[in-house]
Amino acid sequence: MQFFATIANFRLQDVVDVVLLTVLAYHLFLWFRGTRAIKALIGLAGLGIVYLIARTWGLFLTTWAFQVLFQVVVILLIVLFQAEIRQVLEKVNPLRVFGLHKPLGPERWIEQFTAGVFALAERNNGALLVIEGEDNVAEFLAEGQPLQGDPTPEILTSIFLKASPLHDGAALIRGGRVTRVGCYLPLSASKGLPTQWGTRHRAALGLSEKSDALVVVVSEERGEVSVARHNLMVHARDAEHLTDLILEATAPVAPEKRSFPKRVLSLFLHQWRVKGGALLAVIALWVTLAGQQDYETTVTVPLEMTNMPQQFEIVEPVNPQIEVTLRGLRKDAGVMDGDDVVVEIDMSLARLGRRTFTITRDNVRLPDDRIKVVNIKPSKLKFDLEENPLKSQ
Repeated sequence: MQFFATIANFRLQDVVDVVLLTVLAYHLFLWFRGTRAIKALIGLAGLGIVYLIARTWGLFLTTWAFQVLFQVVVILLIVLFQAEIRQVLEKVNPLRVFGLHKPLGPERWIEQFTAGVFALAERNNGALLVIEGEDNVAEFLAEGQPLQGDPTPEILTSIFLKASPLHDGAALIRGGRVTRVGCYLPLSASKGLPTQWGTRHRAALGLSEKSDALVVVVSEERGEVSVARHNLMVHARDAEHLTDLILEATAPVAPEKRSFPKRVLSLFLHQWRVKGGALLAVIALWVTLAGQQDYETTVTVPLEMTNMPQQFEIVEPVNPQIEVTLRGLRKDAGVMDGDDVVVEIDMSLARLGRRTFTITRDNVRLPDDRIKVVNIKPSKLKFDLEENPLKSQ
């Protein structure tokens, strides 16, 4: 009964609430997908479900233990996944809207990046650099250490120095910044590859087979720069050629011109499984928690007058109506209607003429003591009383 009452009282505010949280959950999943944080979030969601069940069933000790545990878990998540959290906060940084925080433009970081790559090639320092495209490549990268920095020649040189413990791994470039170093890539299983290709070339080709990333390879033996993309390996002659290849790969695709109905349809169909899952999860959470929400409702009930002296009659007002605002948990207040509330006043002290009666919370009878009276309107009523000619004789 309470479940159906909760659904029946679904308001516009609840629609907005569910939609906003669904959009947030959808984007959080996309941002964290393929990272270590997504596994922690899934585990945390599982613990949340257990906590809700324990709270619903009244398991006091389990509920208390989970409340303490969540305080510790939140701190651990901030410490362990500070890099991922920083990336999300940078994406939603409101200063970007006003142009107060601008990362390096594509021309700027690519210019520094290509200069650093060919500086490594001149020193015969082997290097492997992944420039992420539209596909999230995090699921294909093994190990690695988080790092936040611009891909300048100094940073690239420090990463791929032969004495550096990270020089054998790959560096990930995401959004024009170095975000992860010391990563290991999947090797290509293709046969018939050139014999002079080493592990770096096979790793670059392997990742290009699985994603749209552009992978730059600096050969340690020959000091050559190669670029792998879409399962193809291209030799970069110089910094200008490498710049052209990167710009071609990172250039935004012009949006397809579509009619408004098609754009609306695409809004729902694109990633529809993820969006549908986020919506179902949010609705399930809303249904679980909505019953515990503070809820206000207003009912209109007729005023009942008791102990009216027989020699008097009310001339005005006739059949007065009282609006009573109630507050309680949604599962209790949401089922209330006019039939459940009684407002009555004692007219035993009524006198002839115009009399004022005050209506207080004491005049309201409710079926449940968990529901409180917030407001009564009107709180005072003026009655015009006259003698009843039928009863006065």
